[in-house]
Amino acid sequence: MHPAELYPDDLVFEHEATEATGVPGPTIRKWASRGKIRRYEGDPRQYSGQGHEYKTMYALPEVREQARQYKPTPQRAPKAA
Repeated sequence: MHPAELYPDDLVFEHEATEATGVPGPTIRKWASRGKIRRYEGDPRQYSGQGHEYKTMYALPEVREQARQYKPTPQRAPKAA
């Protein structure tokens, strides 16, 4: 069975996964590029004329599983001039 068939109702766009888990979009994309989660192609009719974020979808259960281990990295303090 193809993985997309496992999650037909759970495929979400990046901004939806961010809203559901609190994990930033670049982190979700990095997980996908490293093979920790899978990415799926969205429906081209949905994103015609819209930004790139509507071309890729992620399985929300996979994102939630990775998000349980996610710890945000603290940002560095600005350097004094």
